Amino acid sequence: MIRKALSTAAATAAAVWMVASLLIVIAAYASATDDSGGSGSSSAASAASDTTSGTSAGSTSGSTAASELRLGYFANVTHATAVVGVAHGEFAKALGATKLTTQVYNAGPAEMTALLGGQLDAAYVGPSSALAAFAQSHGEALRIVAGATTGGAELVVKPGVTSAAQLKGKVLATPQKGNTQDVALRSWLKQNGLTANADGTGDVSVDPQDNAATLDQFKAGHIDGAWLPEPWASRMVLEAGAKVLVDERDLWPGGQFATTNLVVSTGFLAKHPDTVRALVSGQIAANQWITAQPDAARQLVNDELKKLTGKALSPAEIQRAFDEQAVTDDPLAASLQAAADHGVAAGLLKPTDLHGIFDLTALDTELAAAGKPAVSDAGLAKK
Repeated sequence: MIRKALSTAAATAAAVWMVASLLIVIAAYASATDDSGGSGSSSAASAASDTTSGTSAGSTSGSTAASELRLGYFANVTHATAVVGVAHGEFAKALGATKLTTQVYNAGPAEMTALLGGQLDAAYVGPSSALAAFAQSHGEALRIVAGATTGGAELVVKPGVTSAAQLKGKVLATPQKGNTQDVALRSWLKQNGLTANADGTGDVSVDPQDNAATLDQFKAGHIDGAWLPEPWASRMVLEAGAKVLVDERDLWPGGQFATTNLVVSTGFLAKHPDTVRALVSGQIAANQWITAQPDAARQLVNDELKKLTGKALSPAEIQRAFDEQAVTDDPLAASLQAAADHGVAAGLLKPTDLHGIFDLTALDTELAAAGKPAVSDAGLAKK
């Protein structure tokens, strides 16, 4: 009981700190926008990203290439596009003279705080975190420019749990409060008649924490399960004996929903459209290589995860993690409104007009160049 109380207190304190930090960033963002005359394309990130190096070789209409692009992503299999694009060289090749600087995160809310604060120009992130940042900045901070992954998220629990009703009184973990899996868990619990309040109270106690800590806590018997992205769900199953209670693919029409998208700050996109287009071109090349060379891709991702986390996955874990998800350049825009509704239902997102959240110009241009069809923005590209 003491351990649970301390865990709940720590989670609450961390959540308060995160919300306070984000509010400070948003306040600074709003102040900067007001001081500059309220331009609709201004953002805190745009000021920090105002570094150019002349006109790029492939630029049009006098647009300029950035001297540096700062990219965030996770050390997860659901971020295989980014892991491969960085390690296999597709991003660097496409970006040319633009320097690529990367930062690895555990979950989306912290990553979006960095983007809102001008510390990142682009990021691979789950839709719920992108939605929260879009809503909190009144639609000004970012645009989704491409998809990256579909699938690869599961609710894994102790073997004795066979239904949602049996979760009452249990403790479940997620990567971070407000991240995509956290929203999915809270929404699913509510649909099944269980409360999971943002302060940790309710029928089910949700304890957001680092994924590595979740694995250790489950092995030690301190938590009863977790809603996690790959490879962490697979590690829970194969290392810790967890069972899958919910495969998130089963909750979506055709099993299709966005797990990871590529977002770019609006300021960077406005100043450096050619650099964004180059990044998207690199992503398409990375996804093509992953699809064409699945064995090599699994090995490369596993090697990189070892470098980034200090531990490689077993052959069974990396195989299972890849089988549970798929790379895609399509952001699956039609699933975004449902994700937003889940966030509202979970009490973590206010109702938000999503028009303007997508800018798929660069993606459709590069897809056409690669002989591929354009993808849908579900009518959400324009305000």
